[in-house]
Amino acid sequence: MLYNSFTSLQEAIKTGQTTCENQVDLYLKNIEDKSDLNAFVEVYSEEAKEMAKAIDAKIKAGNAGRLAGMVVGVKDNICYAGHKVTASSKILEGFESLYSATAVQRLIDEDAIIIGRLSCDEFAMGSSNEKSVYGSVKNPHDTSRVPGGSSGASAVAVAANLCMTSLGSDTGGSIRQPASFCGVVGYKPTYSRISRHGLLAYGSSFDQIGPFTHTVDDAALMTEVMAGKDEFDATSSSKEVEDYSDLSSEGLKRIAYIKETVESDALSAEIKAAFNAKLDVLRAEGHTVEAVDFPLLDALVPAYYVLTTAEASSNLSRYDGVHYGYRSPNATDLESTYKLSRTEGFGEEVKRRIMLGTFVLSAGYYDAYYGKAMKVRRLIQERTNDILSNYDFILTPTTPDVAFKFGANNDDPTKMYLEDIFTVQANLAGVPAISVPLSKNSEGLPFAMQLMGRSFEERDLMAFSKQLMEG
Repeated sequence: MLYNSFTSLQEAIKTGQTTCENQVDLYLKNIEDKSDLNAFVEVYSEEAKEMAKAIDAKIKAGNAGRLAGMVVGVKDNICYAGHKVTASSKILEGFESLYSATAVQRLIDEDAIIIGRLSCDEFAMGSSNEKSVYGSVKNPHDTSRVPGGSSGASAVAVAANLCMTSLGSDTGGSIRQPASFCGVVGYKPTYSRISRHGLLAYGSSFDQIGPFTHTVDDAALMTEVMAGKDEFDATSSSKEVEDYSDLSSEGLKRIAYIKETVESDALSAEIKAAFNAKLDVLRAEGHTVEAVDFPLLDALVPAYYVLTTAEASSNLSRYDGVHYGYRSPNATDLESTYKLSRTEGFGEEVKRRIMLGTFVLSAGYYDAYYGKAMKVRRLIQERTNDILSNYDFILTPTTPDVAFKFGANNDDPTKMYLEDIFTVQANLAGVPAISVPLSKNSEGLPFAMQLMGRSFEERDLMAFSKQLMEG
């Protein structure tokens, strides 16, 4: 059998009920049986089996790492030495990474087993996992619906038991939104808490690597292993890494919920009812639960897209048909090499965001768009931190609705962008945020609630998240 928590797996290995090799075999069979979900773009079958065999020997010898036996899938924008990484884009066709992302290496150093590479929206730009060169990824709860994005396949892999845990990246909700759509735990750490070395950049001042898991305990353990200063990432924080895996929660908490999110017309009636019921439960338990104003709610998505597209325009300029990746066979000179390689190599959504980013950075528009968005970001940070100076946590729904049908938002990019309305706040403010399953709607589709906390107070956030999930 497969195990949904690392603690239960460790106990089963200890008592001889299973082995790492047996778990890998079961996951590989599941991946094959559920290949129609289209989550994996590459499976490291033989390599994972060899790793499992070696780790079983280390367990027997008593010198195995903290994650011995944890089977992990990795999003296709995170580097793993000697393996392909393409950000699910034609422009990086055939590219093989020369090094591993620090987050991946730290997991491997503790004997985690990497089982394969997971699809994503191209260059992590999307909210549905429909924008991958490898085709759409399907939601395991209803295959006619999207899994969310951009880390949709990472959420699917955990929800469908194709691996125990997975890695995603979160620029504006790309871990938390698919976690909500697929009914699993998704965690975005404080900006700079986990090194971005080896993560293909989209929005450098927003991007963070984080885990998908079945339990908050596993998210805490993975974060603890991956977190900390990294000499390869100058933006990584040197703050001490707490004992995140100690999730004992003490005392009553002060919880703010943003009035505008609950009153939003976009919020589905079923999610609103379940969220309000949860607030009542928390009050009954003795916690202080109060509504707060966040008048900048409507400015979140516009500010986020101006800033991230500007950063994307800069970050993606390196993919030009000259340095590496796809080069157009129709090119005849240097100019046509640049133009045709990028035109043919990038998908529509990536081109849209590069052009938007280039526009907001252009002379004559810089102050009107980019400069103004930076000022709005500062106001969002100040208001978020002000709320968190008076309350322990901010609680919101993770998404306005459950997973939508394939193609539902493809004709209107703005409608797709609004899928991030509740999640982008944490990225703009740089604070940690977690999505934990709340309930299911009348059609049996999962949805979640999001908890935001103070920067670098990951342990407190996850301890209370565990209480929320189990309560």
